[in-house]
Amino acid sequence: MKYYIIAGEASGDLHGSNLIKQLKQLDSSADIRCWGGDLMAEAGGTVVKHYKDLAFMGFIEVVMNLRTVLRNMDWCKQDIEAYQPDVLVLIDYAGFNLRIAEWAKPLGYKIVFYISPQVWAWKENRVKKIKQSVDKMLCILPFEQDFYKKWEYPVEYVGHPLVEVVKAAKDAPAEPAIADKPIIAILPGSRRQEVSVKLPIMLTMAKHFPQYQFVVAQAPSLDDAFMQGLTGAHPNVSTVKNQTYALLRQAKAALVTSGTATLETALFGVPEVVCYKGSAVSYFFAKRLIKVKYISLVNLVMDKPVVKELIQHDLTEANLLRELRLLLEDDATGKRIKEDYGQLWSKLGEKKASRRAAEVIVEEAKA
Repeated sequence: MKYYIIAGEASGDLHGSNLIKQLKQLDSSADIRCWGGDLMAEAGGTVVKHYKDLAFMGFIEVVMNLRTVLRNMDWCKQDIEAYQPDVLVLIDYAGFNLRIAEWAKPLGYKIVFYISPQVWAWKENRVKKIKQSVDKMLCILPFEQDFYKKWEYPVEYVGHPLVEVVKAAKDAPAEPAIADKPIIAILPGSRRQEVSVKLPIMLTMAKHFPQYQFVVAQAPSLDDAFMQGLTGAHPNVSTVKNQTYALLRQAKAALVTSGTATLETALFGVPEVVCYKGSAVSYFFAKRLIKVKYISLVNLVMDKPVVKELIQHDLTEANLLRELRLLLEDDATGKRIKEDYGQLWSKLGEKKASRRAAEVIVEEAKA
């Protein structure tokens, strides 16, 4: 069978790679063409567009790159028609993928959406279009099933794919020490725009904690010269590539940009401060459109403030210093976070998300 998969971000590349591995186990003749990254290519997919060429963050950034976005969308449609897949698999990346679904459904393509768009956070009315254009919606957050139920749209909760990924990483043999001092991890994200804004603020912590080594997880999409320009002035700051999980296994605390990384950090049991700062225009629109109480997946799943979120104007050196000191020096804070992380594991459960998603996709392709 022929599968066309679209993932537009680093997290989608990770989940897409594990999905491809399961698809190949279930369908020995699987031919997989995809948008994604190096992990999806290593898993056996033919990557025709890399996510690093697609990553535009926020309202103003998308508008500034609108011509590129539209050109990519036109090319994607042409490529799908030339390939004629048995099923189209859309992984997150909602702004792009929902438009592809609306185009593809009237043409007769079968569509499975793996990792629901966050319509519960904003633009809830998009569920109407999802019902019209998506054959199967596979959710990875436990509260999403109830959200869609009120719209009378049956979806399946397959579990969160990070659970199996992190569990395997934690059970693996220990890696060599990344530093000869206690480590504070910094996960600044994969988009150049967001890293250039947030990382300098996060790095101000290095001068306050000279007894620690601050280690920045450098995303594959970011070049060395760019990162060196941001980190080079700090003697106790270093970077690692493709070692994020090894870094989290060794870290005493972490400063993490919002997104999938907040959940990964929590599942590794690392106390964290969530940091978010975007362009003024993007934040202006987001604040008025987004309806959720929290921005981190940890707090959203737990429905309470498990980890501190420093957002936009609150992301300052003074605030970050206060919160990091609590993580490193306050025993009560550490105990509470550890207990909450244990409950987080219980809420997410033990489902094998990649396997179940692959089973649904193969069933849909053969239907």
